Amino acid sequence: MPPEFSGTLTNTHWVLLVMVALFVGMSKTGVYGLGMLAAPLLAGIFGGKVSAGLLLPMLSMADIFAVIYYNRHASWPHLWKLFPFAALGVIIAIWVGAVINDSTFKIIMAVFILGGIPVMIWRERVKNTKPLPGNWWTGSFFGITGGFSTMIGNAAGPIMSLYLLAMQLPKNVLIGTGAWFFLVINLFKIPFHIFIWETVTLRTFSINLMMLPAILLGGFLGIRLIRIIPEKPFRWLIIIMTVLASLRLFF
Repeated sequence: MPPEFSGTLTNTHWVLLVMVALFVGMSKTGVYGLGMLAAPLLAGIFGGKVSAGLLLPMLSMADIFAVIYYNRHASWPHLWKLFPFAALGVIIAIWVGAVINDSTFKIIMAVFILGGIPVMIWRERVKNTKPLPGNWWTGSFFGITGGFSTMIGNAAGPIMSLYLLAMQLPKNVLIGTGAWFFLVINLFKIPFHIFIWETVTLRTFSINLMMLPAILLGGFLGIRLIRIIPEKPFRWLIIIMTVLASLRLFF
């Protein structure tokens, strides 16, 4: 069992976990940037590798709900071009995570999260772009990059957003394709977290199950917030908060 869970979690830990669970739920119902903010918040307290294991089952739970809702809209030709290379990216990340210490792990996590910030900004500013060629070369680049970043820091959101937006898929197809990609890849990652990194345990999973109501509540709040709060200023606020939380991982 990771040393961070050898004792009782403090009130601060529980508040943070509930906050992250809310963010995860909200990120799957339209407030996408909050998913990026969750990873550095957890890593700042629990450590890089342990936080990745804590966050993964919560993301998988939220992915299941997203797939249930959007399952009819996935573009499987695009997914089949991503999956093999994403799996390769995950395996590369497993090796990297096994040979570095947690401080270095957090720095790599921060680099990948911060590397996604320009993509998030690009997404806010650019409205009309030409589609990238939907070939195996494009799928291999985004698949390997996405697989590596999702294993290291659950930080593949901006990379996949860039790929799916560049494919110029219809809105529901884009959301459904992304939902299926993350569900399959996140489930693929779980055995490695259990048996190799040992960051998903019965104790951590019991904590994840306790966060399920907060994830569901976050999904509901995300739907409401998108309707009430102006979306563009809110997204910029998320980008700024993600940068600040990620920079904290360097110190």
